[in-house]
Amino acid sequence: MISFVRGSVAAAGPDWLVVDVGPIGLRVTCTPTVAMSHRVGNHVFLHTTLVVREDSWTTFGFETEEERSVFESVQTVTGIGPRIALAVLATLTPDALRHAIEAEDLATLTSVSGIGRKGAQRIVLELKGVLVSCDAPAGRLAGAGSAWSTSVASGLTSLGWSVREADAAIAIVAGQLQELTDPDNPDIGVLLKAALAALDRS
Repeated sequence: MISFVRGSVAAAGPDWLVVDVGPIGLRVTCTPTVAMSHRVGNHVFLHTTLVVREDSWTTFGFETEEERSVFESVQTVTGIGPRIALAVLATLTPDALRHAIEAEDLATLTSVSGIGRKGAQRIVLELKGVLVSCDAPAGRLAGAGSAWSTSVASGLTSLGWSVREADAAIAIVAGQLQELTDPDNPDIGVLLKAALAALDRS
């Protein structure tokens, strides 16, 4: 499965982006918010999941790993497919969704296009307790309590990268931390260089 895509935006629509990943342009379906936040020519990093159907293969993209995880979890509910799962994320943040489920707030859940009262009840029944421990976005989690991540993030944003892109790069570097430097006394210069390499800018 394609876990993420990184490249420049070649084209954009109301709920999709075409990402130039080298020899091919990959069309990624996303929420309108994500689609509108990236212009043609901009660099983009999206966490992705591939949904295979008899008549189509569709790549869905998300700004954070948490959103992707929620998208996949919502599809486990009886009667809910990827389009409605995406509509959930277009309407509610992961935190708002978790709160609505735990509070059995059917009014909030039915505010999502395509979800009626019965669908909302199924979501509560099948997901209550499941989304409580969703992970924080990878970059934020990796940076928690780590001074190096703050320094690297500041360096990346000062060079023009967005906060989300910085988070994505930090998540990658965090997974290589012990290979790159001494975790107890990290070399910020080395880590910043690795983050830039992860973002295809050297």
